Amino acid sequence: MRKVVKFGGSSLASAQQFEKVAEIVHAEASRRYVVPSAPGKRFRKDTKVTDMLYGCYALAEQDEDFSENLHQIEERYQEIIDGLSLTLSLADEFAVIEKNFRAHVGKDYAASRGEYLNGIVMAAYLGYEFVDAAQVVFFKENGEFDAVKTNEVLGERLQNMENAVVPGFYGANPDGSIRTFSRGGSDITGSIVAKAVHADVYENWTDVSGILMADPRIVDDPDTIERITYNELRELSYMGAQVLHEGAVFPVREKNIPLNIRNTNEPDHPGTLIMERFADEEISDRFITGIAGRKNFSIITVSKTGMSSQMGSLRQMLEVFEKHGVCVEYTPSGIDSVSFVAAADKAKDRIYSIVGEIRDALSPDNIQITGGISVVAAVGRQMAFKPGTSGRIFAALGKAGINIRMISQGPDELNIIVGVNNDDFESCVRVLYNSFVK
Repeated sequence: MRKVVKFGGSSLASAQQFEKVAEIVHAEASRRYVVPSAPGKRFRKDTKVTDMLYGCYALAEQDEDFSENLHQIEERYQEIIDGLSLTLSLADEFAVIEKNFRAHVGKDYAASRGEYLNGIVMAAYLGYEFVDAAQVVFFKENGEFDAVKTNEVLGERLQNMENAVVPGFYGANPDGSIRTFSRGGSDITGSIVAKAVHADVYENWTDVSGILMADPRIVDDPDTIERITYNELRELSYMGAQVLHEGAVFPVREKNIPLNIRNTNEPDHPGTLIMERFADEEISDRFITGIAGRKNFSIITVSKTGMSSQMGSLRQMLEVFEKHGVCVEYTPSGIDSVSFVAAADKAKDRIYSIVGEIRDALSPDNIQITGGISVVAAVGRQMAFKPGTSGRIFAALGKAGINIRMISQGPDELNIIVGVNNDDFESCVRVLYNSFVK
């Protein structure tokens, strides 16, 4: 058994958290490769080290004195080192960072130093080898991640290492300069390492015990999703559920490596297991895996008698949206009408131009614009096996007095999406959870 374990910023915010991480890593010999994030918040009003680095570098870019800001970052690490009773010194590393800041080497370099330094501390504490991500994770000239080169070099580098620490979040451009993934990119690094070493499991340790079935800010104490497929995860993430960095899914999914989301503060909790499919699964009474949604959409509904038999009409309308750079997220339709659902913030400055061009191109009978819409999705791989699911959802919402403004369901029957007024968003999520989960 070979595992890659990634730990988020909250899991590494202090010496006490480092001690928890070490216990987790040493509890199983299979946890051979560790991917750390930068130290996160120690308490609610604290500042993440990555944000401290951004602020420090902003001063450097303006040629202002940043020495005190950099010293505060050094103190954060020294507090962890002292708390772990390590003899490690990062003085030389901070001298290099100061020199590079003065040379204006770039924001990506500045942001990456949080993971880099934390990786050095983690390797020293665990007794593992340290591998600088800049030597094994690569980007192309155009800024795209170079998956082929990375997999080859990283796999070769780690194949003879029994244990190693590879800091997350960053890699190198072809010229050797540092480039980062987007925020939360340590999730991606963990997935990349798991693919390169042909891991049996990729464990992503954070501060929650897996993926929740609904937003805890809306639903009190929602249940944890025990098992979920990558397709379901993709649906929930797209609908706004804050789960993983989107890019973290693809490397492990490609190799069918299970991804396990765990809680550093509750290491005995099994968390959520994510796989391509679960062959041993029986049809259960709980056929909804999770509920998620997003607010603030606009619906443009175009009506015209005989539209369904008018060749190319849908293509013409979609081309108008494309021309204006507005992504159409859903297209529920009827015989003589079709609706285009788009994020309001993307469409607001262009919506009347879009409507005008559609009117000129198709001469529709009517075009209606509806704003202030939320979309809520009930996601579940087992819904296809349950007759009457849609009816139960509509009945539950109707009983609660929630007016459905839009309905959409994918052909794979993995989700059912309803559009409701923004004012009904939270109520809609609660009704669906209470009706189908509790």
